[in-house]
Amino acid sequence: MTRLYFNEVSTRDGFQIEPEFIPTDVKVELIDELSLCGYAKIEVTSFTSPKAIPMLRDAEIVMGRIRRVPGVEYTVLVPNLRGAERALESRADELNLVMSTSETHNLANLRMPREHSVAALTDVIRHVAGRTPINISLSTAFGCPMEGDVPQDTVLGYARRFAELGVRGLTICDTTGMANPAQVSRMTDALVKEFGGLQLTMHFHNTRGMGLANVLAALQGGIVRFDGSLGGLGGCPYAPGASGNISSEDAIHMLATMGYDTGMNLERLLAAARRMAGIVGHEVPGQVAKAGPSERLYPAPDYVADLRAQFAKAAS
Repeated sequence: MTRLYFNEVSTRDGFQIEPEFIPTDVKVELIDELSLCGYAKIEVTSFTSPKAIPMLRDAEIVMGRIRRVPGVEYTVLVPNLRGAERALESRADELNLVMSTSETHNLANLRMPREHSVAALTDVIRHVAGRTPINISLSTAFGCPMEGDVPQDTVLGYARRFAELGVRGLTICDTTGMANPAQVSRMTDALVKEFGGLQLTMHFHNTRGMGLANVLAALQGGIVRFDGSLGGLGGCPYAPGASGNISSEDAIHMLATMGYDTGMNLERLLAAARRMAGIVGHEVPGQVAKAGPSERLYPAPDYVADLRAQFAKAAS
């Protein structure tokens, strides 16, 4: 049975675009609960400027108060050297560095050309070398809503440059929900062939309803690590029309029913997912938390027993 590994990103990727500040106590309580669900990693927060992302202005406090569970890595997003130093002081288990493979999206999101991002992230990698593992997330890897297609060779080129700098992992992100399973299969084949020695993670959005299909396409190509967001929260403010990430609980439920070892406590995860609408103050897209797992059975209507008896009598 194939062992899969899930990374939870709701408390960073999901929360960062919520309009109302989520109290620090609530964040800490949720992360502590998620830590008991079986995740390989939890992306706790982001060490960006509080002015840029006020929702995550409590990054140090949250990192200092969570209860760390052995076997779970607590990863954080960092944009630059200052963010990296803050993350190291907060004892992050991994630094997640992000840039876009689309020039237009990188300018819109990070306010700089791609090559400037490469230079800034290279400085972080060299500064942190040997102290904390680094993951590189390449955004808009399957398409940009402002440019259109992003050539696969462009994505692989950036992946190659960071791999040569010694990063531990690469996350290939469908930031805008433009990927389709055939495209994912081609990308996965190329990634596994060239970067199979790294931690390879796929990050899908469900903007056009293809998120779980894309998970299956990546899985069939050899990917065993996936990002997900509790309740399907998230989205990119610089990707017009992009809605949330794939729902963690929906993806984990699907794969568990298919016989894969997810390492997750689904019942506990669903209980956490049912709290998410109350935390953010609005409905969330996740489905399984609402419908229940597929193995849940319900009592038949009372009249069914009478019908069984009537038909049995008629047949005798």
